Amino acid sequence: MNVITKTVSLPDGRTISIETGKVAKQADGSVVLRMGNTVLLATVCAAKDAVPGTDFMPLQVDYKEQYSAAGRFPGGFTKREGKSGDNEILTSRLVDRVLRPLFPSNYHAEVYVNIMLLSADGVDQPDALAGFAASAAMACSDIPFECPISEVRVARINGEYVINPTFEQMKDADMDIMVGASADNIMMVEGEMKEVSEQDMIGALKAAMAAIKPMCELQTELSKELGTDVKREYCHEVNDEDLRQQMNTELYPKAYDVTKQALEKQARQEAFDKILADFQEAYDAAHTDLSEDDLEEKHAEMERYYHDVMRDAMRRCILDEGIRLDGRKTDEIRPIWCEVSPLPMPHGSAIFTRGETQSLSTCTLGTKMDEKLVDDVLERGYQRFLLHYNFPPFCTGEAKAQRGVGRREIGHGHLAWRGLKGQIPEDFPYTVRLVSQILESNGSSSMATVCAGTLALMDAGVPMKKPVSGIAMGLIKNPGEEKYAVLSDILGDEDHLGDMDFKTTGTRDGLTATQMDIKCDGLSFEILEKALMQAKAGREHILKCITDTIAEPRAELKPQVPRIVQIEIPKEFIGAVIGPGGKIIQQMQEETGATITIDETDGVGKVQVSAPNKDAIDAALGKIKAIVAIPEVGEVYEGTVRSIMPYGCFVEIMPGKDGLLHISEIGWKRLETVEEAGIKEGDKIKVKLMEIDPKTGKYKLSHRVLLEKPEGYVERERRPRGERGERGERGERRPRGDRRPRA
Repeated sequence: MNVITKTVSLPDGRTISIETGKVAKQADGSVVLRMGNTVLLATVCAAKDAVPGTDFMPLQVDYKEQYSAAGRFPGGFTKREGKSGDNEILTSRLVDRVLRPLFPSNYHAEVYVNIMLLSADGVDQPDALAGFAASAAMACSDIPFECPISEVRVARINGEYVINPTFEQMKDADMDIMVGASADNIMMVEGEMKEVSEQDMIGALKAAMAAIKPMCELQTELSKELGTDVKREYCHEVNDEDLRQQMNTELYPKAYDVTKQALEKQARQEAFDKILADFQEAYDAAHTDLSEDDLEEKHAEMERYYHDVMRDAMRRCILDEGIRLDGRKTDEIRPIWCEVSPLPMPHGSAIFTRGETQSLSTCTLGTKMDEKLVDDVLERGYQRFLLHYNFPPFCTGEAKAQRGVGRREIGHGHLAWRGLKGQIPEDFPYTVRLVSQILESNGSSSMATVCAGTLALMDAGVPMKKPVSGIAMGLIKNPGEEKYAVLSDILGDEDHLGDMDFKTTGTRDGLTATQMDIKCDGLSFEILEKALMQAKAGREHILKCITDTIAEPRAELKPQVPRIVQIEIPKEFIGAVIGPGGKIIQQMQEETGATITIDETDGVGKVQVSAPNKDAIDAALGKIKAIVAIPEVGEVYEGTVRSIMPYGCFVEIMPGKDGLLHISEIGWKRLETVEEAGIKEGDKIKVKLMEIDPKTGKYKLSHRVLLEKPEGYVERERRPRGERGERGERGERRPRGDRRPRA
């Protein structure tokens, strides 16, 4: 067994170890990564050859968390891991986005990367280690791959950048970003911030690069030791260089001309498609000697070559003439129009349209009962703010069925959620759900979701701290050229054919979330800073369009929104409000029609009462306040007789609080029995609280003091106790031995 172990240190002294050669040896590459008591297994397997007709990179990354890693049972009926949760999908996407660009463009074999969380101590965050583990597994294989990468999480805590912080450290962080990079180039960035500056963002990226470089060097050493630095040979494309050159010569000027015409998306696509169709038709006419199968293969090659022609035409037009596909300047934002309350019944609704991208967003306000339960391996809690993003096929003019929610929808929705969630006040009593329906798409629908979401939240009357806007930036930079162009508010084609997709969201005071994918080498921090500052100007322009539509959140909630009132009660009264087996709280809900929930937070009980109308809320609040109220000596209460005793009766003066009305305190007349006064169980009677026993806490009540004293009434004198005489001196005790023995 040839086991190899490598170790790398983080800036704070903690270590990460990589081990290979012990487990999962039938995979093309496998490693076990360990940090503290957190352990991940990463494996990679690649098919020996490509599926015929495949012209893309069929990569599948799956990150899975085993509940046994944290000593837990999975939920549900089957008690076993099922389909991937949102957290697993998001982590898989983080790894995929870094790995995918580094496979050779002509490599089309299926590649499967599996990362399993096997042990978790709840201290270190495993998602930050998944990219490192996956790349190390690639390094242990002979699968063609450009260079090693790694991923780290960077948090800013008390002004200091911390690499791969613990769960506990994250509580004090104002920045949380994941960075994926090779030793020389940033490949991917994603995270959230609490309104930080662009310069702070760049500082975090520099800290990440410094930590990632030794991780990449470790993988290079590992490959050399294993002999996997020499990759397998493959042939997944058959190219006709003469045809490639012919197409470039004949079609480039035509594609360049279409690029300059500033056509709309559909018209532009039709124009591009016609150029290729005309060429294919002419080619078929000139090569009648070829069979149908041969021509089909040639057509497939033409599509690949034509993609490069369109790419080069678009890029040169931007770099040389500063003209984009839709005729805009590099820093120009597409026309924007917004509308709030387009729908009558949702609690809040808005349409945000930027160019050919449109989001219809709705906001729904619910109670605590509507919170989302998060039950992951390392996290169990509730979410009060939800955002769901939908991307139906018709938004791009595709004629196909919509089949559930894919990884793309989850990823885009999560980014928008991160951008907005920090602006929902923590003390806002409602559970908030945003739903974004993308009705048109031509670039950055996730950022349109952020903008439409802001409008819908304000339309619903959610008291947002500050409005948020978002923008997607692009980059055109050819290898070996100094010239480059940063593009504001990119189109779908500019994303596809360009070198960068850099999304940022923020308020007027700073960034709140970001996501960046980079496809080119040598992205300098100078270019990155230019992109960030240009993005800031774009966000401010969009933010003005939003505030011009609705300047601030509505002061009043719409009539159809359920009303919620939140009060705090002492911790010791929580049980009294709930009652045995929930009897009291259920009874209150039945009698009032309100929904009541109670949580213990920070040593106090937080009670939330919701109902469709004010009367129901007031009735429920009255009952709760009666339970938690503390009786005061001297106060008069209208109580209910609960039980009759020979010596008096017990009267309930507040819910759950009974006091004794002694027979002598019923009236001024002497009574032999309580029944003589005509009192029976269930009767209402006014009583005054005379005394609270300091030892037992029992209540002494009186009805007599509320009645007028009869004329000539003489209080019966109590019989005095006989005075005790003085104790005489004790005689001497007789010895114990003198006592008579017990029988």
